[in-house]
Amino acid sequence: MGERAQSRRHGSALESDSRLRELMDTYQQPLLRYAQRLTDGDTGRAEDVVQEAFLRAWRHLDQLTADRGSVLGWLRRVVHNLVMDGYRMKKARPTEVDIDNAAEVATADPMAGVVDSLLVEQVLGGLWPEHRAALVETYLNGRTAAEISATLGVPVGTVKSRLHYALRAARKATAGHLLCAA
Repeated sequence: MGERAQSRRHGSALESDSRLRELMDTYQQPLLRYAQRLTDGDTGRAEDVVQEAFLRAWRHLDQLTADRGSVLGWLRRVVHNLVMDGYRMKKARPTEVDIDNAAEVATADPMAGVVDSLLVEQVLGGLWPEHRAALVETYLNGRTAAEISATLGVPVGTVKSRLHYALRAARKATAGHLLCAA
């Protein structure tokens, strides 16, 4: 490469650097405030986004002129797009968890609840109707023995007796099964 071409390239690089420095001096603070609002105050993420926006501006310096539109508008759109892309990428990949916090984040197997529901339904279906009514009213509807007594029209002692026998039969029916849901 000739001296003249090399000198021209060096001069062009200096002009680009100067133009980029001018853009950064003018727009860095407004863009940083905007990025912080978009990232819910995450200063580190906002700084990364603004840095990437200026990198993209450097690649398109020839297009960033006032006669082609608002430079700040273009930079704000780039910042906005970068933040939104970050949110989309975060949603698209599995949640990252520190190994120390893994137990807190782990979720129960949804099939366990289905199996438990089927088992409970099967156990309830195998109970005498009077015993089932006492069990359902107590544990599913949260009623007291006195309330159940009034509803069913039987003495409180009978309600307690039916509940006792219903629980005993339920334990016997589930002896071979382990309920999974908490």
